[in-house]
Amino acid sequence: MSGTGYVYKREPVIFELSSPGRKGYSLPALDVPEPDLGQVLPKDQLRAEPAPLPEVSEGDVVRHFTRLSQRNHGVDIGFYPLGSCTMKYNPKVNEVGAGLDGFANVHPYTPEELTQGALELLYDMQNYLAEIGGMDAVTLQPAAGAHGEFTGISIIRAYLASQGQGHRNKVIIPDSAHGTNPATAIIAGCETVEVKSDARGGVDLESLKAVVDGNTLCLMLTNPNTLGLFDENVHKVADIVHQAGGLLYYDGANLNAIMGYARPGDAGFDVAHFNLHKTFATPHGGGGPGSGPVGVKKDLAAFLPVPVVGKQGDRYYLDYDLPRSIGRVKSFFGNFGVIVKAYAYIRSMGPDGLKQVSEDAVLNANFLMTRLKKDYYLMYDRICKHEFVASGLWQKDRSGVKTLDIAKRLLDYGVHAPTVYFPLIVPEALMVEPTETESRETLEMFADIMAKIAGEAKDSPEKVLAAPQSTFVKRLDEARAVRQPELAYRGDLGPGK
Repeated sequence: MSGTGYVYKREPVIFELSSPGRKGYSLPALDVPEPDLGQVLPKDQLRAEPAPLPEVSEGDVVRHFTRLSQRNHGVDIGFYPLGSCTMKYNPKVNEVGAGLDGFANVHPYTPEELTQGALELLYDMQNYLAEIGGMDAVTLQPAAGAHGEFTGISIIRAYLASQGQGHRNKVIIPDSAHGTNPATAIIAGCETVEVKSDARGGVDLESLKAVVDGNTLCLMLTNPNTLGLFDENVHKVADIVHQAGGLLYYDGANLNAIMGYARPGDAGFDVAHFNLHKTFATPHGGGGPGSGPVGVKKDLAAFLPVPVVGKQGDRYYLDYDLPRSIGRVKSFFGNFGVIVKAYAYIRSMGPDGLKQVSEDAVLNANFLMTRLKKDYYLMYDRICKHEFVASGLWQKDRSGVKTLDIAKRLLDYGVHAPTVYFPLIVPEALMVEPTETESRETLEMFADIMAKIAGEAKDSPEKVLAAPQSTFVKRLDEARAVRQPELAYRGDLGPGK
């Protein structure tokens, strides 16, 4: 397709397979009167002729879409070391649990007396997450991590306003933070202030002291942070913010590194969100949707979205009696199917299993970091947690091969690239998170590939600069593809166009 930089391997597409009279479906006979469309639709919206759709057999349809599915990478296809995203394997038994009739087919308006099992699961999940995070109360409503951030900031604002501190609107954000943090603060009507990192990759305490004041609402912090480093001064950070009258918000994106070893609530955090699609193994993106429950300390519990699930004796119920609640943030009670999958994961792992998850994630990341730092620059050369940030700076300076080129070359080896150019404080960043579910053989394969690409960048940089070559779509003109996308099939384009 011209204009996008696409170069195709030529294969028949579904329009070219079309033959008059073929069809890939079989519908039952119409058992109601056929409507007169001219009576129910405006005449100018009716087609004079049938739409020119392809006419293909069921087999051709299946093959077409199966081929398309194989042209994308996913965690069920191969290694996916996407830093900060925790692309761990999603156990399929959790899908079975979420698909049980009493969970999958229950209507949200079903009376409470007929949904006691579902309500019990939600009640237990609130308590499990509270225990894991060191919080006192949890809402399961938020639909994703960023939605959880917005919910958490809204709770903090409501709480401080109830304390006569409604003027506070300044959110402090580290220079290594996830991009959702400043975006959330702005959407919630706050101002953002950046705080610098110190030489070891944590929050610089003097920089923090310089920016806190009587307008500080909160500090949003990920720990371990996006550099994969645990902030050793987290208690000092908490003291500085609390002494200024602000609160601490925990971005739970990296909780996979500390389960069973540290709880955000014990470190001084007042609010935290949990990414069920990261830490608790529910699918990402197109396999989602996501879920971002929020936990709070007891002083903020009255401001949670309604309803929360309560328990009285042996009965579970939806509790709307929170007069100071910030209100509902999502229809019904959260993304229930996702919550069921995460519940199944937590129950199957148990406390010891969740602790082992973090142990193995940290071990895998340090194994890879040790292997890769022989060939790639490491800005913060110290023990990491679940991820680390290497850099293609050496390759760029020596041969002009940039991090983006390295990422493209990885596709030729059947491996998805790490997160690139983030966090912004590391030049030519390669953010690698292997997760706990990858074997040593996979990690060694990835390390060998990265070493080979480093060698190619030195000895034959043109090979890396031209990558990828083995993929269905070759290298894109990425800026042009964004500005001038061609999203529809055009049959007049020949091979390579």
